[in-house]
Amino acid sequence: MLPSILSIIIGYLLGSIPTAYIVSRVRKGIDIRNIGSGNMGGANVMREIGTHEGVFVGLIDVAKGSGAILIAQALDIPELWVFGTGFSVLVGHNFPVFAGFRGGRGSATVIGIFLVLAPEAILVTLAIIAIPFFTTRKFTAAILIGFALLPLFVWLFEASLPLVRYALAIDLFMLVRNLSGLKQVLAKGVIKDMLYDSHQKKVK
Repeated sequence: MLPSILSIIIGYLLGSIPTAYIVSRVRKGIDIRNIGSGNMGGANVMREIGTHEGVFVGLIDVAKGSGAILIAQALDIPELWVFGTGFSVLVGHNFPVFAGFRGGRGSATVIGIFLVLAPEAILVTLAIIAIPFFTTRKFTAAILIGFALLPLFVWLFEASLPLVRYALAIDLFMLVRNLSGLKQVLAKGVIKDMLYDSHQKKVK
């Protein structure tokens, strides 16, 4: 039991490392949560601070998710606790103890979690996300579309019902955390515009 609890704590503390906050403070002396979208993640850092800084933040956030799962597996704890560790690192990223519990939404961290648990499924998901993102540059909508399909890809590649349920639970958490972004997407008809833009490019 002790290794399992330790894994959960480590996961939360890893997730709480405020990479975006640190990078924005070091590079421009600002709080990334007060500019742009207000999200403490790589995409906002890329827009407001710089491309290299944004990529760096994104990679570190991915590493936090993967690292937490690898630590849990190294401790040889039951699968349910491994899943719990993944969720704790995501909670840590969203509500970091080192940054006043004001964090990011965790897209990169989710990618890191599933790079270990279901690598093929998340790689296909990333490919799905990349198509609308690079054709329309609408990041939030691309993420929502990709993550919505993640449980399906987990089932196709892993055939693990517990892992599918876990992916659905993560999706639900991400949906709640991204409600404001989802409302903007629906209000602006972003998904419809994405499909239209992609069709127009194919026609050309």
